[in-house]
Amino acid sequence: MRQLPLPEEYTTLDEAETSRRISAAKAALGSRLVVLGHHYQRDEIIQHADYRGDSYKLAQDARKHPEAEFIVFCGVHFMAESADILTPDHQKVVLPNLAAGCSMADMANIFQVRAAWRQLGEVLGWPTPANGTNRPVVAEKGASVIPVTYINSAANLKAFVGEHGGTVCTSTNAPVAVKWALDRGDKVLFFPDQHLGRNTGATLGYDPERDMVVWDPFKPLGGNTADRLKQAKFILWKGHCSVHARFTLEQALAAREAHPGVKVLVHPECDISLVREADYNGSTEYIIRMVTEAAPGTVWAVGTEINLVSRLQKENPDKTVFCLDPQICPCSTMYRIHPSFLCWALERLAAGEVVNQVVVPDDVKKWALVALERMLSLAPVAAASHVD
Repeated sequence: MRQLPLPEEYTTLDEAETSRRISAAKAALGSRLVVLGHHYQRDEIIQHADYRGDSYKLAQDARKHPEAEFIVFCGVHFMAESADILTPDHQKVVLPNLAAGCSMADMANIFQVRAAWRQLGEVLGWPTPANGTNRPVVAEKGASVIPVTYINSAANLKAFVGEHGGTVCTSTNAPVAVKWALDRGDKVLFFPDQHLGRNTGATLGYDPERDMVVWDPFKPLGGNTADRLKQAKFILWKGHCSVHARFTLEQALAAREAHPGVKVLVHPECDISLVREADYNGSTEYIIRMVTEAAPGTVWAVGTEINLVSRLQKENPDKTVFCLDPQICPCSTMYRIHPSFLCWALERLAAGEVVNQVVVPDDVKKWALVALERMLSLAPVAAASHVD
């Protein structure tokens, strides 16, 4: 499906009228509706959310109201897919703007992952069955690989992971998810974000140079030799977050020079050189908690999406909070959930018309649910303050 243009009446509404109509539609729907808002959404969206959180928290929040008919997810497409997988069949998940995708999620698709899996099987010693499933039978002497996909991925990749004995992770529970995988296999294939995989492995004590390789899906063997793949513990997909890739070691050093005593706090989707320099790194929820619970008068340079940083500034006036990137960087795809789209979607629901429903096919949902249930069963651990 693609997003059709909004009716003209919604494009001409001013901010105050849009907000009023959103509130009225929510009131009309009452307990039939739950609105979820990701932390990276603008304030004009967050003010209408029944729950706000990162992808891990919202995956749990989506399950709290089985009586609701509609889950309106103010996030991006893969999040709405996860909500559809995790909620009962009678609930309908709506994404206000179908154009709200994720550039990182688009960096790995099911065809590329299946091709990588097949090549790894050839190198590491498992035979590929002739039934076309691409489900390897691990040879007795072969190296077993456990796939782990970041939640920022399509539903069919979550299904691939579930079917092949792996799990989904978020930035909140990545360390425990990767440890879980390595307790069950010799290696981890981690996709689509190489930086979260690298920082997680380093947190667990693995050497990025010795123990990790990057898999480029556009090159044979991902651009690696067979010997290097056999040696590695981590096979990291060549993907990244367009927002967090903007934050650099140089920005952190400049912040320290300009603000003596500043605490540098970044997301683990950032490059490892920055994460190592930072005083703290962790998930979105971790970042919020660190700033909120910090002592008055402290100074924080935060490396994550600007809507969240700006909200932390406003909600913590007793501290100095600023974005590590002086040019600022919004998540452009999250930004596509404009209040006018939310207003349109809610008013159509109130009028009895379901629009922009996100539906994961049953065959995909079956295995994706296995992977997501594994994710939710793995309790998150506190993020490390440093990656060495």
